[in-house]
Amino acid sequence: MRIVFMGTPEFAVPSLNALLEGGFDVVGVVTQPDRPKGRKRELTPPPVKVVAQEHGLPVLQPERMRAPEAVEAVAALRPDLIVTAAYGQILPKSLLDVPPLGCVNVHGSLLPRYRGGAPIQRSIINGESETGVTLMFMAAGLDTGDMIARVAVPIEDEDTSGTMFEKLSVAGAKLLLEWLPSLEAGTAPREVQDESLATFASNLTRDDERLHWEQDARALFNRTRGLYPMAGGFTYLNGEVFKVWGCRVPEEADRKLTAEWKQAAPGTVLETGSFGIRVRTGDGSIVLTQVQPAGKKALPAADYARGARLAPGTVLG
Repeated sequence: MRIVFMGTPEFAVPSLNALLEGGFDVVGVVTQPDRPKGRKRELTPPPVKVVAQEHGLPVLQPERMRAPEAVEAVAALRPDLIVTAAYGQILPKSLLDVPPLGCVNVHGSLLPRYRGGAPIQRSIINGESETGVTLMFMAAGLDTGDMIARVAVPIEDEDTSGTMFEKLSVAGAKLLLEWLPSLEAGTAPREVQDESLATFASNLTRDDERLHWEQDARALFNRTRGLYPMAGGFTYLNGEVFKVWGCRVPEEADRKLTAEWKQAAPGTVLETGSFGIRVRTGDGSIVLTQVQPAGKKALPAADYARGARLAPGTVLG
């Protein structure tokens, strides 16, 4: 069985490694073009390309997968099956029709919930207690194809998007390996998705990264860890962007507000100390643990508050 693998970020690497370590005939890899990264804007290859090159595999990096020449280049590899994992583009029907065994996707949610480009981040932001991976046949719609199998993975309070990407990428690789024999034999099951249960996880925008202090502490906590380590949450301090990379909901004994604190508007700094920076929220308070002022590196919130002499009564937002 000749397999073409399509993927881009770290999330896709375990699935590609599973195919290679399992001895499957990977005849080519398709990934996004190299992009400039870092302060020096150096051209950097996607993680999947690095792995492919280490194994001497042909690599295709079309800017647009919908371009006829891109489809022709993949078709020239004569794949029996195409496997995708976080490739980052919707495949055209002309490509979906190329492999006789079809195209399958390792998707980071329990479909039909959280279709779209940011299922892991949004499941955390929305306060879900679990998510998972779905192995599915690809169709013309956005993550609408028939499901082959799913596996659930709990979301713990200590998890961030970073840790969940790691957990789900490993779970997805195991799921793919488990069902490849059935896919090769043409006997893999097909479960139609229930459209009435479908929800969507669109890519995150700048607005999604802004912290709204009138929300309750738990919602702010979920948003911050859902944005870590990709973008981080942000607010404003003295008119400049002030990033929040880490926070925690105070323990029950620390949640009581003084009479003065109750009068403070959401976003007001209530106190600072070795614990960090306590900020008023819609339902009480939250403690910032890691922050990044404009033009500076991220640092513990306690260190920032001490060095900047952040005074109680300062308003964020």
